[in-house]
Amino acid sequence: MGKTRVLFLCTGNSCRSQMAEGWLRHLGGKRFEAFSAGIEAHGKNPRAIAVMREAGVDISNQESEVLDPKLLNTIDLLITVCGHADEHCPAVPATCEKQHWPFDDPAKATGTEAEIMAEFRRVRDQIKARIEAFLQAA
Repeated sequence: MGKTRVLFLCTGNSCRSQMAEGWLRHLGGKRFEAFSAGIEAHGKNPRAIAVMREAGVDISNQESEVLDPKLLNTIDLLITVCGHADEHCPAVPATCEKQHWPFDDPAKATGTEAEIMAEFRRVRDQIKARIEAFLQAA
């Protein structure tokens, strides 16, 4: 049997979906093929890249992409990681399971650079924990 194809969908494909894709590639790469996309493409957030690098996961080569309907038709599991993406997600094929894993948007954090980076790390760690729980259940 081939790898399970998982797509993480977010509004802009700049932070949360990028981190989730990176974690699934890093932790479940033998069993899963991970993708991410956005309802829009906002470009990758350099802070997301930095906090993932701190955790030993390089997401710098991943692309910030708009959801491709052709890709959607090849996915086994679609996971929305924000409310906006969940509400605006196109219909998924009958062969595709859909789940919603809401995470706060670290890009909306305010304060000092240290406070903003702390928020990115908090969300990064929440996503990692959710991916680990998903892998244990799979």
